[in-house]
Amino acid sequence: MSLKTRWRRWVARRIPAAAQVQLNQRRIFIMPDRVGAAFTVLLVLMLLAAINYENSLAYGLTFLLAAIFVIAILHTYRNFSGLILKAGASGAVFAGEQARFRVRLESAEHAHQAIALGWPGQPLQTLDVPPGSERECELGLPALRRGWLRAERMRVESHFPLGILVAWSWVDLDQSVLVYPRPLAGDLPLASGAGEDAEEEGRRASGQGADDYQGLRSYQPGDSKRRLHWKAFSRGQGLLVKDFAALSGRDLWLDFQALGGDAEERLSRLCHWVLQLDTRQQPYGLRLPGCELAPDYGEGHREACLRALALYGERR
Repeated sequence: MSLKTRWRRWVARRIPAAAQVQLNQRRIFIMPDRVGAAFTVLLVLMLLAAINYENSLAYGLTFLLAAIFVIAILHTYRNFSGLILKAGASGAVFAGEQARFRVRLESAEHAHQAIALGWPGQPLQTLDVPPGSERECELGLPALRRGWLRAERMRVESHFPLGILVAWSWVDLDQSVLVYPRPLAGDLPLASGAGEDAEEEGRRASGQGADDYQGLRSYQPGDSKRRLHWKAFSRGQGLLVKDFAALSGRDLWLDFQALGGDAEERLSRLCHWVLQLDTRQQPYGLRLPGCELAPDYGEGHREACLRALALYGERR
């Protein structure tokens, strides 16, 4: 077992994951930072010089600075101790976006100065927490793929008051963000809700239906290029699309099996059309292997469909 793995397991036992963490003696570590290390070396050199020259003034200055160093340890700990960190609400995002994790810092008694927090490899955000109040910050992580994105342990630290010592802790607030597939424009995959002639009707339908011609509307990304009205475009009227009413008595279904390409590409196209149909306030259903959502519309239905697409293939 590697040293890094042992360290992570030891930290996980000492500071377990929780939605709320209060820093105390068990969860705080203090060490000299780079300035503090140089300060320590300087004290050693001053002590050696005082011993060598038997200079009382050099002794006094060395012990005075050493006393300041010890007092700084107490004040650094006091500034950090008692700080409460809470997980805030985090909304879902699409793959390729930045997932935003909200963290609330609260002070139970005294003020906490120059508190910095963030994940390794990223710039830390610094803020002050007045006594008896709270502050909230937002941390970002790239959402590279769909599914649940769980935030790793974040580093919380402070160099207050003298900047020669750093107090820090590794906190896991057990936060996760749901990542939807990246929307990808493409032809609308439809399947008929009726049993008979389902495949035929599904292949005929595209856009908002295929039976009743309604007129022309402006082109939107994802509209089938076969419906473009080229004559209007040639007359300088812009890019228009032939619009059709929905099939009478037929339910509109977005079908995973009706699409080509790999699974991620299919999910991305379905995600695009869930957003498009939701914008049009048009009822639609979603069919995935092992999951079927009946035709409906509205924010709740949209979120249910996006969630099903995000978690497709994951263990329940």
